[in-house]
Amino acid sequence: MSSDHPHLPFSSLPLDPSGPPGNAWGRFGPTDQLGMLNLLTPPVVAAAAKEIVSGVRISLDWPLNKPSYPSYGRDPLIHHIKQRGGPDRVVNDDILTFNTQSSTQWDGFRHYGRGVLIDYCSWAAKSSLTLAPLSSTVIPFSHLQRAIADQNVSFRHGDILFIRSGFTAAYNALSPSEKLALSKRPSADFMGVEPTEEVLEWLWESQFAAVAGDAPAFECSPVGRGKGKADAQPPIVLHQWLLGGWGMPIGEMFDLEDLAEHCRECGRWSFFLSSVPLKASRPSVHYSYS
Repeated sequence: MSSDHPHLPFSSLPLDPSGPPGNAWGRFGPTDQLGMLNLLTPPVVAAAAKEIVSGVRISLDWPLNKPSYPSYGRDPLIHHIKQRGGPDRVVNDDILTFNTQSSTQWDGFRHYGRGVLIDYCSWAAKSSLTLAPLSSTVIPFSHLQRAIADQNVSFRHGDILFIRSGFTAAYNALSPSEKLALSKRPSADFMGVEPTEEVLEWLWESQFAAVAGDAPAFECSPVGRGKGKADAQPPIVLHQWLLGGWGMPIGEMFDLEDLAEHCRECGRWSFFLSSVPLKASRPSVHYSYS
């Protein structure tokens, strides 16, 4: 941890009394644009590079056309091939139109650092626990802690946390008609981390630079059902605390299947992560309210 930004205990939040609950506004200065990514200092990234041992590279991207039928009425990927050549030559332009809330995505910025995988799906199977990734069920914090202990995982400040719930594997096993029916449900019900004050405190005290998973929302979906220690508190939404309050990016719908298999074979759950989202400048943004 940089001496310029010493760790503050969870009990010290919120930092800005005019901001939302639990905010850390101002921790990295009044003009900060990076939030918890400030923890990815050059020494932290250099230390993460030491995770490169075998040279094996694994993509964590789910295909752009997944899910085939997005929830919330979002548009699926459109791949259009435009023929631009003349009669004597073939020149094709590939034009992709897609919603950035589909497939693998970061609610945040670009990242280079040490990733750590918690294979909750495999741990639950070994513990004879039934999982339902396509329903609104929670990953209890107590279970998550047991999975971490059984994997013998330890964390460092600035780590990027990944949690495998089994969502992508469950979705890929569906038939086309089942995938369509899933998108037509009244609400987008999917498994995710339970949104509680205990989870928030753990995430903060662990000083993760970012969190991610294979689930559509990381936290249990639909969001807005979390509970604090006092019943009178409003529902806890991890997205609001992490993104708006702390500047901690959230990754969703990462394909963790091959990574989990490789980690199991190697007996290592940490790895060097390189992830760079699309770079779109502000002038190219067009808003639609239709």
